[in-house]
Amino acid sequence: MVETAAHLCDHVFPRLPVRQWVLSVPKRLRYFMQREGAVLNMVLRIFLRVIAQTLQTHSPGTAHVDRAALHIGAVAFIHRFGSSLNGHVHFHVCALDGVFEDVAGDTDAQSSPPGIVFHPSSSAIDEAAVAQVQTDLRRRILRAFVGRGLLESCDAKDMLAYQHSGFSVDAGVLIEAHDRAALERLLRYCARPPFACGRLRKEGADLVYRCAKQHSEPGSDKRGAKVDELHLTPLELIARIAALVPPPRTHRHRYFGVLAPNSPLRAAAVALATPAQPAKQVAVQTEPATTGEGVPGVAPLGHAISPTPEPAPPKRSPAHYLWAVLIARIFEVFPLLCPLCGGQMRLIAFITEGVQIRKILDHIGVDPDPPHISPARGPPLWDDCDTQTDDGVHMEPDWDLAPQAAPDFEVDQRVSW
Repeated sequence: MVETAAHLCDHVFPRLPVRQWVLSVPKRLRYFMQREGAVLNMVLRIFLRVIAQTLQTHSPGTAHVDRAALHIGAVAFIHRFGSSLNGHVHFHVCALDGVFEDVAGDTDAQSSPPGIVFHPSSSAIDEAAVAQVQTDLRRRILRAFVGRGLLESCDAKDMLAYQHSGFSVDAGVLIEAHDRAALERLLRYCARPPFACGRLRKEGADLVYRCAKQHSEPGSDKRGAKVDELHLTPLELIARIAALVPPPRTHRHRYFGVLAPNSPLRAAAVALATPAQPAKQVAVQTEPATTGEGVPGVAPLGHAISPTPEPAPPKRSPAHYLWAVLIARIFEVFPLLCPLCGGQMRLIAFITEGVQIRKILDHIGVDPDPPHISPARGPPLWDDCDTQTDDGVHMEPDWDLAPQAAPDFEVDQRVSW
């Protein structure tokens, strides 16, 4: 999550305004999107096509430009979950708030790379414009479902007539071009996993998962029960998380427009993500009394000293970040600073010999022996499975009433490490 957001913020998204578009569809359509990848891709393509048309319409500088030369830049995040660990397929699309115009390179130089011109959208994307986008999406998506035979035409007409049809579009989040920290927070939110450990706590034998945001107060219903908390058994929690596992070999976020991997304009677009580095200037100080000729290490007047070439740093993919840098970006604390003296720590060696590891652990006062692992146990009430009643009928034991035996050791690997 953090590495994805850092890569997109540092190396992909240009320093331009970014708007978040969110689309939710009725539950009747989510079923097909959850089961069939082709249907999900179809709805996502329709959503991006409507976003592109909206941005082209609301960009004042594109009035006399051919629509074929206009492109958007967007990254779509596919969410298959809701805030309460439920299945909810919807889309978060972070799109640059404007369109790019494809400008041909120099005609004299055939090797000239293609150029782009960004046309920002106006402030006219208000609630009325978003409502129009929602109306267009509802009509196009229902027509596509009818064309695929997944929905009857009469049902589609009824859903078009509903006042609350289940379609929802939100575009209220706009990140300014200079606010890169807010953009990174937004990308972390879009790339988040379905489960957050910080919202889970244990109360007795149950696990309580808080559905609302961490900084909000839990609400209550008329009976006083907290409505934004889930009380689950361990098996129920595992079942909910297992149902949210995405299909194999599918991408959770996808690139579109000028940010697509195969776009010929991607190089020109992502070049705007890195701020321009000022050219290094070498100051040459000369004295009028001497010319410097014949003096070792001193250049004559009017001649600059060529700087010593610096060794090239090792090549590293921009998508790979050091673990210390990622921790510093999350918690705003650099982990390689000594908490005692404030000096910077560095990795000295990786020790793999058991004798040396034991000496170090004994020196710092840590038990060198690993925690004990409890032996495997059989299913509870296993001996009662073959119990028969007087009528010769096998009696099924009540598995829920079978408590798990306490661990034999004080330190157990199942609960502590």
